[in-house]
Amino acid sequence: MSEQTEQDDRTEEPTQHKLEEAIKKGDVAKSQELSTLFVLGGLAISIAVLSKPVATSLAFDLRSYLMNAHLIPSDAASMLIVGRNALVLSLTAMALPFLFLMFAGLFGGAIQHRPLWTVDPMQPKLERISLLKGAKRMFGKEALVNFVKGLLKITIVGALAGAILWSERNDLDMLVQLDPEVMGGTVQTLAIKLLLGILTLFFFVAIGDALYQRMSWHKRQRMTRKEIRDEHKQTDGNPEVKAKMRQLRTMRVRRRMMASVPNATVIITNPTHYAVALKFEKGMQAPICVAKGVDSLALRIRKLAGEHDVPIIENPPLARALHATVEIDGEIPVEHYKAVAEVIGFVLRLRRYRA
Repeated sequence: MSEQTEQDDRTEEPTQHKLEEAIKKGDVAKSQELSTLFVLGGLAISIAVLSKPVATSLAFDLRSYLMNAHLIPSDAASMLIVGRNALVLSLTAMALPFLFLMFAGLFGGAIQHRPLWTVDPMQPKLERISLLKGAKRMFGKEALVNFVKGLLKITIVGALAGAILWSERNDLDMLVQLDPEVMGGTVQTLAIKLLLGILTLFFFVAIGDALYQRMSWHKRQRMTRKEIRDEHKQTDGNPEVKAKMRQLRTMRVRRRMMASVPNATVIITNPTHYAVALKFEKGMQAPICVAKGVDSLALRIRKLAGEHDVPIIENPPLARALHATVEIDGEIPVEHYKAVAEVIGFVLRLRRYRA
């Protein structure tokens, strides 16, 4: 019951990090039916292309035994040698079809997911020897789906094979009367026809199973909201800590700004909201912004400037424009050169007049 409740709580889509971690552990979406489809396809191609060369090679190798069977001693040692040689010849002849089937199976698995090397599935876990967990795996939803799927496959494949063989019943009656060479070709044709019918059926089964396995795997990777929060804490850091760090950075920037205000050349303000402190000295390419703020911070900048006799010029459009476009310790944009030059020129003339 608790497991069902936990599964119901997994309402959030999995993050990319969650999916990558599952893949690293060997938990991937894999359809056994799709692999079986490629194996059956490889078997059909092997029968169509390799059966005749293999049979010819095997017959040629065993011909000497068949032609000289009366010369072979019948004692146990001789029979052992004959059997061993026949086994070696048979395995050699079947090596190429076997390799072809093996690569077909590997390719069927490779197209579903990139090659993955992991030892996590082989590591011992207590839950694998748990009777309760084992019972849930045996009688759970996944086991029921596999049972129904297997039963349907057996029924449909059996019906399909029976229909194909029934349509060839007249030729099957004549097989025992045919020459072995002719009989081999007939059996090959019948086997290919059976495999093509089964392949057509398995194609739709494999596509459906691949889609189901993909959706089932994606659903299995869903996360609870707590898991998403914990993951964000691990990957991006604790939000509370990050907020505290941003607050500390903001405080340091503000202290540095306020320390620069007494050395500013001019304060350009909107009387009620904005304040931008600019500094210009000989050798500078353009004036730089040493402090800026809105509302209460703008009021503090104006107050500090007044305490240190820094000129305060009211120019609302220029104050708003500079506050939006210039960064702290950054030069003013080119489009504001003329307006700022007029303000600084006025301030310098005022200083000379006072002097």
